[in-house]
Amino acid sequence: MKTMGLLPGVLLAVAALLLVAGQLGVFAGKPPQDLGVRNGRLKPPSPTPNSVSSQAGDYADHPQRSEASIAPLSYTGDARAAVGRLAALLETTPGCVLVKREPAYLYAQCRTRWLRFTDDVEFSLDEAGSVIQVRSASRLGRKDFGVNRARVEALRARFVQAQRP
Repeated sequence: MKTMGLLPGVLLAVAALLLVAGQLGVFAGKPPQDLGVRNGRLKPPSPTPNSVSSQAGDYADHPQRSEASIAPLSYTGDARAAVGRLAALLETTPGCVLVKREPAYLYAQCRTRWLRFTDDVEFSLDEAGSVIQVRSASRLGRKDFGVNRARVEALRARFVQAQRP
């Protein structure tokens, strides 16, 4: 019975330790060294269910091909202006830092609020298709509980809204 009385205090202490560890960057992970566009494609999705990619279908034998699949961002009008709008949205997204901005490529690092897990988010302009390809992946863990998909879909909604006259 005495151990049941200690349980709430132990749980609170563990939660506090996790929060402090997260704020100190323990869960940030290391940035991948193989990001960017190669042969017209972004890096494949992660082999575990913690990423999304609009080019997942390009990797026929990939184990997360269907689970990681997400639509690219469609745009109308000037392609470079579309990339500029997307960059502006990333710069105003809480927890996201735009790390690389090129005319046809964007790379951002997005951190969760409390534990500061870091996800790498890339965008590649596909002018021929009038779309911007996207890949978003967690650095750590096997699952992301839908965080990367939710982030991309929220950006998509804001991107569509910013496109409207």
